[in-house]
Amino acid sequence: MHFSSFWRTLPCAALAAFCVLTTSPLAARAQDSAPTAASRVTPTVAAAAASRAAPPARQWFKAPRVYGRLTVREVGLVINLDDPYSVQVGEYYAKARKIPDDQILRVRLPVRGELTVAEFDAFRQQIDAFFGEQIQALALAWRLPYAVGCNSLPGALALGYDAKLCSQTCAPTRPSLYFGSDTTRPYTDYRVRLSMLLASRDVKGAKALIDRGVKADNTLGLKGGPTAHVHFVTTADAIRSQRQLLFPPPGKLPQAGIEVFLDKTEALRHAERVLVYLTGRTHVDWLDTVDFLPGALGDHLTSFGGVLDRPHGQMTVLSWIDAGATASYGTTSEPCAHLQKFPNPQALVLFYAQGATAIEAYWKSVAWPQQGLFVGEPLAAPFSRDEP
Repeated sequence: MHFSSFWRTLPCAALAAFCVLTTSPLAARAQDSAPTAASRVTPTVAAAAASRAAPPARQWFKAPRVYGRLTVREVGLVINLDDPYSVQVGEYYAKARKIPDDQILRVRLPVRGELTVAEFDAFRQQIDAFFGEQIQALALAWRLPYAVGCNSLPGALALGYDAKLCSQTCAPTRPSLYFGSDTTRPYTDYRVRLSMLLASRDVKGAKALIDRGVKADNTLGLKGGPTAHVHFVTTADAIRSQRQLLFPPPGKLPQAGIEVFLDKTEALRHAERVLVYLTGRTHVDWLDTVDFLPGALGDHLTSFGGVLDRPHGQMTVLSWIDAGATASYGTTSEPCAHLQKFPNPQALVLFYAQGATAIEAYWKSVAWPQQGLFVGEPLAAPFSRDEP
């Protein structure tokens, strides 16, 4: 089955449970603002629907074969001169990935969580004027800003700012034509310019993140090499664990040098050689005990994993980066539990294992990325076989 059609195969009872994160602080408001009665459920109904749904028949979906990947020649770097973190991290990244100066845009932006629409429009005009057709993706060398209103900054840069979404953040959002595609030129083919924040809690952590990404290249899937481990976790949080409907069968994929584990636990402890760790909780314990490989990807399905500048009672993507992951994903406004707004576990693994970079694998796995914050080292490519 191809990724373009797999959403239609999910059982209706299970789909009902996707529409609300029942323990979200904005769950009640989200139910009130949901777009239609068909997509609106109470927590009790959602849980009952999920419990009645038949257990999924595990199968691998078919991902298109992709030849090649993004390279440094197709990635631009953006540095905010008004942010000391951005200047230090951006300069470090330029040296680490040998990014030429004509691919580095230096701007002045407010160092706060959200841009206004006017500030975003001016920023996007700078990007369009500076970067030509060759640049397919951007590394944004900062933690803040990460959003434009309810839109994530990467989502707005790729798909345009969606003002209507802010009155109904639980609504379906603009689809990404890049989702599940075989292209290595998203801007050329779809006018979708990918972006990812080089975000960590401090400059030291960001430099370590960049070092992990560079170290990851060409390290996995080698004949006779050790196996990398993929952990897809189902927790007691039934709604946040609805991604388990998309999990593949457990077991080894010898051709890729990976082994998939389907774990039923609240959190992994002392797991070794972890390449992918996907789960669903507001907080994930014991991350400091996990042995993440260079290039590892990890995220938790929850409401506000991409909100980086204010308390909201949930863990953010920065915890994954601090623990040693090389890329992560979270949402910047209440998404409700539409699975299309979160990384598809199979797409993430299958594209990554073909040699895609971290930014390509993550973006190709999210069907509705308007609210999605992509963080990490964009060019990490542990399964690549060509020179960057």
